[in-house]
Amino acid sequence: MQREPKSRNTQQRKLVLETVLNMRNHPDAEKVYEVISQKNPLISKATVYRNLKLLVNQGQILHIPIPDGADCFDFNLTPHYHLKCRKCSRVFDVDMPYQANICDSIENNRGFVIESHQIVFSGLCPDCQ
Repeated sequence: MQREPKSRNTQQRKLVLETVLNMRNHPDAEKVYEVISQKNPLISKATVYRNLKLLVNQGQILHIPIPDGADCFDFNLTPHYHLKCRKCSRVFDVDMPYQANICDSIENNRGFVIESHQIVFSGLCPDCQ
């Protein structure tokens, strides 16, 4: 009888999770790797990327797809929206309630079963204006 491999909670995964939680600024995978490699130069970029994906799949961090930019990661798991500065590329949380009913209206009009949505607004942050 062959066992399926278990997803182990490795030290590397713990380090990646702690880094995202401590950064608190919607880092992309490259920035997470840069911070980790300064403290632990033996960790590979592939290990960081693989563990980010696993943490997203486990529901411990949020993956934010960014149009025309590097995807980011978020420690805040509650549904919310984001702002992306088109000049400096930083990503910020939007201070407004999540609109769950958007999914209902699209589902009713198109017959498509929508499970979630993410909206990223684009503009200029105060520092770049």
